[in-house]
Amino acid sequence: MAESSTRDWDATTYTRVALPHEDWARAILDRLDLGGGETVLDAGCGSGRTTSIVTRRVPDGRVIAVDGSPSMVAEVKKVLRPQDEALVADLTKLELDERVDAVFSTAVFHWILDHDALFARLRAALVDGGRLAAQCGGEGNIEAFHRAGEEVARRDPYAPYLEGIEGLLNYAGTEETEARLRAAGFTDVRCWLEPWPVDPPEPEVFARTICLGAQVEKLPEDLRGQFVADVLALLDRPLRLDYVRLNIAARAAV
Repeated sequence: MAESSTRDWDATTYTRVALPHEDWARAILDRLDLGGGETVLDAGCGSGRTTSIVTRRVPDGRVIAVDGSPSMVAEVKKVLRPQDEALVADLTKLELDERVDAVFSTAVFHWILDHDALFARLRAALVDGGRLAAQCGGEGNIEAFHRAGEEVARRDPYAPYLEGIEGLLNYAGTEETEARLRAAGFTDVRCWLEPWPVDPPEPEVFARTICLGAQVEKLPEDLRGQFVADVLALLDRPLRLDYVRLNIAARAAV
């Protein structure tokens, strides 16, 4: 099994259209209940739209922002302070020079296929007793949208470019995630699924950038727009995305 479906992203467009991510980030940070002086790992920081919220929660602390996309890391540096740091790294192979007090992550873990390796590296990054608070796509996430995408991907002229594309996402359930976290050295583990429907105001741009980005980047430029249009044609309009979020709360065992 591949460790992750790491790809580079259009960081500027992502920042403009990733509308639910800030609400998700605030909910996660509320669970962390930071005191303001902690060192926080933003695991899969993206373009910095949510990282800037993290920095405001730790005015006397430090944020280490990590992403596998060089363009995202270049963008996140624009919102970081002098004491913060940004790194390009695969989270399943993460090595930090210091251990952190907390790990924060939003809308990232479903892009990583090997959750055992992911959780092991996050545990290694945390101090004993440090907290993990995260949220990502979970079991059942935008199922109707993915069915439409898979159907169109099997058609000509797209099929030759998109063979095997279905295995790039890992929408895990609660029980398997809790078991993996405990095996990685976490305690006080709690996972739950939460429906979170989203009505994107720019459906074509949102679908192309967020939901179909992995497929679009494998297609020739002249097929990309039509592929997105063909997927959206199979779905009800206005577009509603039935997100299901997998929430994760855990503490590094002492």
